[in-house]
Amino acid sequence: MCRAVRLYYTRLPSVLTSVPLETSLLLRVQPGARRSEIAGWHGDALRLRIAVPPERGKANTAVIDLLAASLNLPRNDVRIVRGFASRDKVALIAGLDGDELNRRLQTILDAAHPGTQTTGATTPDQ
Repeated sequence: MCRAVRLYYTRLPSVLTSVPLETSLLLRVQPGARRSEIAGWHGDALRLRIAVPPERGKANTAVIDLLAASLNLPRNDVRIVRGFASRDKVALIAGLDGDELNRRLQTILDAAHPGTQTTGATTPDQ
């Protein structure tokens, strides 16, 4: 009887197993800064300054909040998937492809640093 139930639940329609569009983004985080901001590029990683100290996950929460607000996305569409206790992190951004993410980041950096040429790294593909 348990086996039949298991088989029933493993046969889901293909529409229920689809994965939404997600793009990974390398981050270099500087916690304990004077203010939270997207500071530019650090090699292939997006450099973030976070005003919160790295205590009990508070900086990770601030990273998610900053990215979601800056990219005009719901907070649930941004999550950290690697580097929870490190300055170097990988964030997963749902709902944006690499080109759109790069365009939005370039717009943010151009507005934050007018008159300077910011060369963005290409976001890694899935």
